[in-house]
Amino acid sequence: MQPHMKALRVVIADDDGVTLMVLRKTLTEMGHQVVGEGADGQEALTLVKEHNPDLVILDIRMPNMDGLSASRAIQEVNFTAVIVLSAHTEAGLGSEAALAGVDAYLVKPFTAQQLAPAIELALANKKRLRQMNEQLETRKLVERAKGILMRQTGMDEEGAYLALQKAARNENKKMSEVACVVIQADQARHSGVNASSPRHRT
Repeated sequence: MQPHMKALRVVIADDDGVTLMVLRKTLTEMGHQVVGEGADGQEALTLVKEHNPDLVILDIRMPNMDGLSASRAIQEVNFTAVIVLSAHTEAGLGSEAALAGVDAYLVKPFTAQQLAPAIELALANKKRLRQMNEQLETRKLVERAKGILMRQTGMDEEGAYLALQKAARNENKKMSEVACVVIQADQARHSGVNASSPRHRT
């Protein structure tokens, strides 16, 4: 195993037993642990739910559920790095695979020398996507919190942003955490008003 790559827990799926055996042997020799093996996409999905792996390697052509459909389903339950295996280079596979949440793909037959960089690429792509999703989520939360502060205090947009930024710095928290507190407090205030309103009826 390359010194900078940590040992990964891997789920593999292929309807070809020989490929599964080669994959298992190669991954084990690289220092990784194969925590589950399946013969189709449906089995792969079940194994991912059960084992919560760091990486999933799927054949693209499998019965019951193909590799791309399995990858889409896997992303719904676990944002895991996915590599798909293909018997030959298929036109349009790159963009189709990316839309399905695939992070890298390999053409069979492959060697350990080809698998190692594919694993690194898959992990790096998934990490980048995760960071992008977090940034997008943070932006949404901050926008919401800014709106609440502007409504409650009469601050302008810049003032509301600076207030959130200052609170994050003072409390040594992320902007998203501070934004969540503002949003939750606002929700609690509104639910309190709604809960008490029937009492004021005559």
